[in-house]
Amino acid sequence: MKNAHKLHWSILREYDIRGVIGETLTMDDAYAIGRAFGTMVSRNLGKTVTVGYDGRISSPEVESSLTQGLVDSGIAAIRISLGPTPMVYFASKILNTDGAIMITGSHNPANYNGFKMVMDNKPFYGKDIQKLGKLAATGDYECGKGFTVYSSVIEEYINRLGDDYVGEKKLKVAWDAGNGATGPFIHALTRHIPGEHIVINSKIDGTFPNHHPDPTVPENLVQLQEVVKKEKCDLGIAFDGDGDRLGVIDSQGRIIWGDQLMSIYSEDVLKDNPGATIIADVKSSDFLFEDITSKGGNAIMWRTGHSLIKEKMSETGALLAGEMSGHVFFNDKYYGYDDALYAALRLISILSRSDKTLAEIKDAMPAMVNTPELRFQCDDEIKFQIVDDVKARLIKSGVKINSLDGVRVNSDEGWWLLRASNTQDVLVARCEASNDEDLDLLKTTVFEQLKQSGVHAA
Repeated sequence: MKNAHKLHWSILREYDIRGVIGETLTMDDAYAIGRAFGTMVSRNLGKTVTVGYDGRISSPEVESSLTQGLVDSGIAAIRISLGPTPMVYFASKILNTDGAIMITGSHNPANYNGFKMVMDNKPFYGKDIQKLGKLAATGDYECGKGFTVYSSVIEEYINRLGDDYVGEKKLKVAWDAGNGATGPFIHALTRHIPGEHIVINSKIDGTFPNHHPDPTVPENLVQLQEVVKKEKCDLGIAFDGDGDRLGVIDSQGRIIWGDQLMSIYSEDVLKDNPGATIIADVKSSDFLFEDITSKGGNAIMWRTGHSLIKEKMSETGALLAGEMSGHVFFNDKYYGYDDALYAALRLISILSRSDKTLAEIKDAMPAMVNTPELRFQCDDEIKFQIVDDVKARLIKSGVKINSLDGVRVNSDEGWWLLRASNTQDVLVARCEASNDEDLDLLKTTVFEQLKQSGVHAA
């Protein structure tokens, strides 16, 4: 058909659509995605879609092309302009739209961009994204005369973020926006809460001149660590490019990893909600699941990925969920989606009511020895096959594995995980033990398995 458009296979990922601008993702692609998504919303008896975008250089042009595609499919596009991803989710909630699209490359390099989508208040991922790709390839679109409306929800969003803050103790907090979409929002938010606040890299700049906005990578936290130590802050908080993930450091500059953050949040949620279900992803420490259970919670290990976590939360009624990557989802007092600004506020609120500092809370946690996320370059075409090869070898050798998401293996030394990333062309590994010697053994096991599958992991 005349409007048929084939999208590059590599951009149709598990959780969202993401590619390299001008190579695997073009403005024609953005238009086709708008047409296909608009068609799917329309056939689901919907009429309105919220649209927002992050601070990447390509985002305004991508937003324009996508919106035109929605309009040509008969959709009313509610354009809320530049901001963090959770603001788009928030706008969709309060404006009661039938779908939402955020244009963002998330934590990918600056030359990437993409789309995170919601339809009928549910995550749009997996089979939905594949269906969108097939629809674009056939050109079987709905046609109509839609329109666009500009609507700002910034003030309402900032006010809502502050609603659940409770605490009188004034803390000194350093914030690192990483030149991503959260900068102006951090400034607005900190005017609503007590304490002293130092904000760095708050100017939105899609070239990310100071460091890449991925708070799971330790080198991206160095600048924040320096500020925290120099200014004698109680804690530091960093954000990714689109504001749905956070990283945290204590007053000594030590990283509070995602599963450690979840331990802090879990205790707070379980105080008011005994027996609540709490979900953590497969990359999280055994300590976290044991900790949640010991505090009377129902701990569930689940697959990594914001869309997968949200669906599991809906299925189980979980009040809290989180990933090692810094996605935190509050269904306790909030809406159940990942909002790093809200998670930051909840953490500051907890600390402002605690008789312990964040550093003291970290000191009280078990002294496990673990790796951060280890990432190994691996082409998208073969990364899942590599994991399947490792899984097959382990099963053949009689090793008991957890195959919920990749391969997770427990042993006398501790545990290790290998999985294929759904957002980047990498394999991701993590190891945890009780001492350095055992950790080295686990890492050697992972490296040997990768070597046997032809992946260099030195």
